[in-house]
Amino acid sequence: MVTLRELLELSAAQHHHLCPRQVLGVRMGILAGNLLGLELPQTAKHLLTFVETDGCFADGISAATGCTVGHRTLRVVDYGKVAATFVDTRTEAAFRVFPNPEVRQAAYRYAANAPSRWHAQLEAYQVMSDEELLGVQPVILRTSVAEIVSRPGVRVTCEACGEEIINEREVQQEGVTLCRACAEPAYYVSAVALPKPALLAGHVEVAHTT
Repeated sequence: MVTLRELLELSAAQHHHLCPRQVLGVRMGILAGNLLGLELPQTAKHLLTFVETDGCFADGISAATGCTVGHRTLRVVDYGKVAATFVDTRTEAAFRVFPNPEVRQAAYRYAANAPSRWHAQLEAYQVMSDEELLGVQPVILRTSVAEIVSRPGVRVTCEACGEEIINEREVQQEGVTLCRACAEPAYYVSAVALPKPALLAGHVEVAHTT
């Protein structure tokens, strides 16, 4: 069994230093394995994790669970929260885990001589009990794991921009197949006017607004 210290060292190596949020991520990942009865870090794809912010916290989660974006087992849903939902892909049992609101204040009880609040949290988060450090909420996904993961080899072409869409992420609007960037306001706006694909030009017009 991989120890907390080993997982923290792994996270620190990936992130080039160790910080309190990495410790939280590692502790959450360890707890998730216990809650779901999974051996972590995983070598299969039995755990799917949604992190609610990016940054060092996500590195801690990844080190503890073995979930990565490249393996399609780690997703970022940017709520700006240090929280994560862990899903058993075989049963769809899921738990959302988050730090208890008072853990920052409680940290000094475990590291009274720490030179700063940051150092107190770094030390305390490693030794607090799960119950004091973390809250747990059983949850149900609004979208099934099968829909999230999709099927290999499925691809279509957006009828507006001509780009390929994989993982069944296309949108149907009035019988037209569109990528989400064309169907909805995209996170980007083109800085140059790109020519439409020759076969699709004039077939559908999509207006982007900011």
